[in-house]
Amino acid sequence: MSSHHIVREKQEPALYIHNLGNFDEEYLGQILEWSPTLVVNSAIYEKVISLGLKVDVVLNAADGLVPQENTKSIIGPGDDYNTVLNYLISEKYPAVNIIDDQKALSDLAFYLPKINIVLFTATEKSYAVKTGFSVWKPAGSIFLIDVVSYFEATNLMQKEEREFEVVKDGFVELTFNTEYVFLTEKI
Repeated sequence: MSSHHIVREKQEPALYIHNLGNFDEEYLGQILEWSPTLVVNSAIYEKVISLGLKVDVVLNAADGLVPQENTKSIIGPGDDYNTVLNYLISEKYPAVNIIDDQKALSDLAFYLPKINIVLFTATEKSYAVKTGFSVWKPAGSIFLIDVVSYFEATNLMQKEEREFEVVKDGFVELTFNTEYVFLTEKI
């Protein structure tokens, strides 16, 4: 029995690769499984196409860069993230996955009311949650939580300053009085 999936345009988060660093290619393949719109920083464009990937949008294409057929180019002044996120928001993308080895999600907090962001490094996945967030996790799972205000959690035990461990298999729920709390999980 086979299954066929129909993915509507912009239903899946776009993927912006700012810097691959040591990002696992197998995990990259999983993120690309649903064929999201792929936006790539021109500095790593050649590396990305050498992996056999189809790039939809290249950011700040350098002179001499020959993009693949049907690849759009966007250019913006200043910060690359501002250019990419403003582009995705203007194109009505509801979410974006970002791969970078140096950016912190808190640096992108300005954009969170307009677009959901998940930030991946080679070892971690970070995302912002709103109060009432609930997720099922197996016992022993670790969350790194940037605690900026009072919050309550069910099924979590604090191990170190930012490190919290899931006590037993089941749901973890967070309630707090700020707009967002930033969670990080190991991948």
